[in-house]
Amino acid sequence: MKFNEKGLIPAIIQDINTKDILMLGYMNQEAFDLTLENKKITFYSRSKNRIWVKGETSQNYLNLVSYELDCDKDTLLFKVIPEGPCCHTGTSTCWGDTEPNIIDYLEKEIQVKSKIDDENSYVSSLFKKGINKIAQKVGEEAVEVVIEAKDNDQELFLNESADLFFHYLILLAAKGTTFKDVEAILTSRKKG
Repeated sequence: MKFNEKGLIPAIIQDINTKDILMLGYMNQEAFDLTLENKKITFYSRSKNRIWVKGETSQNYLNLVSYELDCDKDTLLFKVIPEGPCCHTGTSTCWGDTEPNIIDYLEKEIQVKSKIDDENSYVSSLFKKGINKIAQKVGEEAVEVVIEAKDNDQELFLNESADLFFHYLILLAAKGTTFKDVEAILTSRKKG
């Protein structure tokens, strides 16, 4: 790696799943080593003159999947799985959101509805009935997807698929996990 005269190297951060460029930061050797060791993106803050882990206050960590150097060996590209918005403004990238991520949106809505007692909320009523009812709903929706897969109505098949995925997100929330946890496992299974 070629560090600049101040001992720093630019680090571009990319979401491995969406391919969005999330942010740009700088690393010194210590920040680079800590990133590899802890699997959390760690920068050198030029304004604070110190090492900082992205997400240390917000808990919106950037989980390292892989990295590579550019052809001149003076810029790093890190592929990550983000835990929440990357930018301190609350957007998913430091260049703003062009379009909201539907999975993040649904998971936030599910979290909110799971914590309230609202008889008019379908999600709230499912959580009130407990994990067995939520799991049963996922099973019912899966059967409906299989039935529609055997027919030729693409629109019905996609609608049932959306219902299954929505209920799966509810089940993940009920189990205290998110779709990002599933993405991390799928990413770890990728070969070369």
